[in-house]
Amino acid sequence: MKTSLKKEQPTRFLRVIIFVVVSIALMIADHRLSYLEVVHTHLLTIVYPIQYLVDLPVKASKWLSVSVGGRIQLFDDNAKLRDKNIRLQVVLQRFQALKKENERLRRLLDSSVKVVDKRVQLAEVVAVDLDPSTRKILINKGKNDNVFVDQPVIDAQGVMGQITHVGLFSSTVMLITDSEHELPVQVERTGKRTIAKGMGTVNRLSLLYIANIGLNMNIKVGDLIVTSGIGKKFPKGYPVGTVIEVIPDIGKPYAQVQALPKAALKHNREVLLIWEK
Repeated sequence: MKTSLKKEQPTRFLRVIIFVVVSIALMIADHRLSYLEVVHTHLLTIVYPIQYLVDLPVKASKWLSVSVGGRIQLFDDNAKLRDKNIRLQVVLQRFQALKKENERLRRLLDSSVKVVDKRVQLAEVVAVDLDPSTRKILINKGKNDNVFVDQPVIDAQGVMGQITHVGLFSSTVMLITDSEHELPVQVERTGKRTIAKGMGTVNRLSLLYIANIGLNMNIKVGDLIVTSGIGKKFPKGYPVGTVIEVIPDIGKPYAQVQALPKAALKHNREVLLIWEK
């Protein structure tokens, strides 16, 4: 047994030497002469699918990581954009409100130019009387601001009414549409004088004492009604309303004439108070 082992050892050693020499020879031949290039190509072709399958879990893990991370980032960006959009909409609404307020104030300023021989002051509407039988508002000016009873109140478009009650810091305004309010006016086109009386509705005035005789000559639909200045409470020539209906009343001396107020009686937030200089 020992003899056979001793005989095999030189044989094994010789085989190793032969393999090493052949390997070295092949390496030198491949490096210098490229004889094994075709073999390399075929080996790479065979090995590629194995390498791909080995790398597939790593690539899938990276793709999932990037995909999930991208989705999370996308959701986060969308949430931030929605929040920013809402904030910008709020800011835009505030700017639009300020723009409208500036436009209203500009119109009031233009209105005050029409009464240059008077002193005017801006007042804010703070409350509206909800009683359906009256048409009154409350403003934030009173005795401390030298407001007085019967003082005229206007807006950018026309006459609104007059002060009926004065408190220390606020006052009540009776609008021209109140059923108890009467205002001396005249037709701008013809100079015909009449009285504009409130009808107790939001947007109607009744023009009194318009005779049936010569009706079309004195007044017609579309005529502008302005203050006549009689009584010296309201500035002369300030717009009051526009005639919208003229109906002869057979059997009575006067026609039924209605006008639409020029002032924005329902929507005003600011009004002008007028004083004699």
